[in-house]
Amino acid sequence: MLQTNLTHIETGEEFDNIVKNDKNVMICCGRMGPMCVPVYEAMEELEKEEGYDHVKYVDMEFDIPTASLIRNLPECSAFYGLPFVVYFQNGEVVKATTSIQSKDQITEIIDDYLK
Repeated sequence: MLQTNLTHIETGEEFDNIVKNDKNVMICCGRMGPMCVPVYEAMEELEKEEGYDHVKYVDMEFDIPTASLIRNLPECSAFYGLPFVVYFQNGEVVKATTSIQSKDQITEIIDDYLK
């Protein structure tokens, strides 16, 4: 399990429940590496920030079998760097990114895609 304060997804059932039951979801699928940790930290900050609390922020360990739900998305097919970050609205992928992202880059995506 990842060492973050985010909600962790470990099973396909948890993934389905979150993506289907929360309007706006950001899933960061990675490891505790130097490209992933800054993204998790930004997500933890945004989770507490007014104006960004309408998003469900969750993580998923890249090396568990359930991570295939993220790794095998068509939107992630050309990704090579970690983490894979996928933004869902109403159960549909609206944006996917790879590699390190700053808090500003994340908020720009949320502002554009997860209203």
